[in-house]
Amino acid sequence: MAAYAGVLVSDPWLQNQFTQVELRTLKSSFIAMRRESDGGLKLADLPGKMSRLKHVGETLTEHERAAFLHDSYHNLEIDVDFELFLRVYLKLQALATEKRGIGAKNASAFLKSPTSTLLHTISESEKASYVAHINNYLAEDEFLKKYLPLDTATNNLFEIAKDGVLICKLINVAVPGTIDERAINTKRVLNPWERNENHTLCLNSAKAIGCTVVNIGTQDFIEGRRHLVLGVISQIIKIQLLADLNLKNTPQLVELVGDSKDVEELMSLPPEKILLRWMNFQLKKGGYSKTVTNFSSDVKDAEAYAHLLNVLAPEHSNPSTLKVKDPLERAKLVLEHADKMGCKRYLTAKDIVDGSPNLNLAFVAHIFQHRNGLSTQTKQISFLETQPDDAQISREERVFRFWLNSLGNSSYIDNVFEDLRNGWILLETLDKVSPGIVNWKIASKPPIKMPFRKVENCNQVVKIGKQLKFSLVNVAGNDIVQGNKKLILAYLWQLMRCNMLQLLKHLRSHSHGKEITDADILEWANSKVRNAGSQTCMDSFKDKRLSDGIFFLELLSAVHPRSVNWSLVTKGSSEEEKKMNATYIISIARKLGCSIFLLPEDIIEVNQKMMLTLTASIMYWTLKQQPVEDRACGGSDTETGSLVDSSSNSTVDDTASESSTDDSSSN
Repeated sequence: MAAYAGVLVSDPWLQNQFTQVELRTLKSSFIAMRRESDGGLKLADLPGKMSRLKHVGETLTEHERAAFLHDSYHNLEIDVDFELFLRVYLKLQALATEKRGIGAKNASAFLKSPTSTLLHTISESEKASYVAHINNYLAEDEFLKKYLPLDTATNNLFEIAKDGVLICKLINVAVPGTIDERAINTKRVLNPWERNENHTLCLNSAKAIGCTVVNIGTQDFIEGRRHLVLGVISQIIKIQLLADLNLKNTPQLVELVGDSKDVEELMSLPPEKILLRWMNFQLKKGGYSKTVTNFSSDVKDAEAYAHLLNVLAPEHSNPSTLKVKDPLERAKLVLEHADKMGCKRYLTAKDIVDGSPNLNLAFVAHIFQHRNGLSTQTKQISFLETQPDDAQISREERVFRFWLNSLGNSSYIDNVFEDLRNGWILLETLDKVSPGIVNWKIASKPPIKMPFRKVENCNQVVKIGKQLKFSLVNVAGNDIVQGNKKLILAYLWQLMRCNMLQLLKHLRSHSHGKEITDADILEWANSKVRNAGSQTCMDSFKDKRLSDGIFFLELLSAVHPRSVNWSLVTKGSSEEEKKMNATYIISIARKLGCSIFLLPEDIIEVNQKMMLTLTASIMYWTLKQQPVEDRACGGSDTETGSLVDSSSNSTVDDTASESSTDDSSSN
């Protein structure tokens, strides 16, 4: 149990949701509420009492707060302790954020916080669609086939999801190789610690493929909170369905644009926008005069679908589809057409007429995957061969994009080089890394129409970077506005590194107040491995010997002796063996509770930045497991812990795995 600001908070996940100032403020409010209730505060009392709290009280009505609690908890007469009070506050804060619509304009309909499902009960149509998807893609899985197929009419999905295996497997379907399945606990009956490890692995891996899991912890999965579980599952499935909507996987998409400038614009668009552009491109071929701008109201009459399928699969067209007057009948004929094409259904005719945005987008994405109607031989494709394909820049952009999205900022980032150009997200991130450092009075919030306002935001970003001792020689705010890739990546790396060092320093705040350096992190890792009895070491974060993965496996084993199953470790002699070790390292670290965004290739190629990130992550996690007293006086100067997200209360941090005394390695 750790003491924060004089407040006892035993849950590691809760500890990381609040600053010390926020905890003191909330503790005062909690004590005042209990005093008003003669010392006994029940869940049923909170809707009225919480009216005084910022955001929650200002944005939500008492009726909305009461309805939420009624939907979320079976018994409203239970006594509320401080930790339950904090959990309720976080959930209501997420609900308030969703109601205010922060980031709604810029966020993808799929890849944003799933807290929208907090507003009402879950969509039975969406649940049925996602269950059908799971039945289709995981039916042959050796572990899950005894549970599948699931019945769409029941809630079995949420029961099976409670052990964490299903969602881990689903992540690997969406982005193959994300989780090393040797790290998943797959015994028939899991103990609480093993189940918690699976959910920790699941949440960290979901973030690593681009999901936003704001204010969701492992307990939500263990308790089977349906709206949150379904929210995460929907994001994972949609990442899978939208995976081909980029020029790397589908170079034929260049057919949608005219010249090289348009190609660059296309490359910067989020998948949802590319899908709309593709749909309108095909509709224009079929003589459809309207422009589809969304996957809801613009497709409700099913006319656009009828034209689209006639273009893509004219051999299955039905002349009566466009002649019928009733939209529902037309939607049924559209789905019959799709069936003949071999497209699996993600929605019903009623879902089309109702304008269900998630299901309509899934339907169109599946049509694109099955038959995109683009030329396989096109002159424009040769243009791509002249484009610089810098794999390193692409990988770093991905790391920073997913890291920024994991922080719970106001907008979802689809492309770092485009979406950071107004400076706002960078200012939000800086405020999380170093609270109070941003002067919000001179900042302009999107949408920003005047270009000089963007420059002002970015000038402040550069100024703060210099305050934080970033290396920014000859860098100006306009460089960010112009989307200078190398400068943006350099800034983001220093910002992420600063965040790591701040977190480590915070955990050592009761120590000597010594600044943490890269050298400290290196020495800490070497001493941990050495004290565990191994001769393995690293000379630096660019030590080529790290490519076999053995050192990091030794380090993980040193900080959590039962975390590594050594019978699964290879010698790392060949490229294939190195990759097996690298994927295992990443999954074990995430399973413990480390929030990391690197790829196996970063370990194999010994990417210096990512090696530092990985080591700092393990370091931060290790220190978090120590009682505060040990950090203050018992720990050595180099005893530090592992990296998670900013401790902002809008961020889902990694739930530190509660280590089992049993061997919880994969079975």
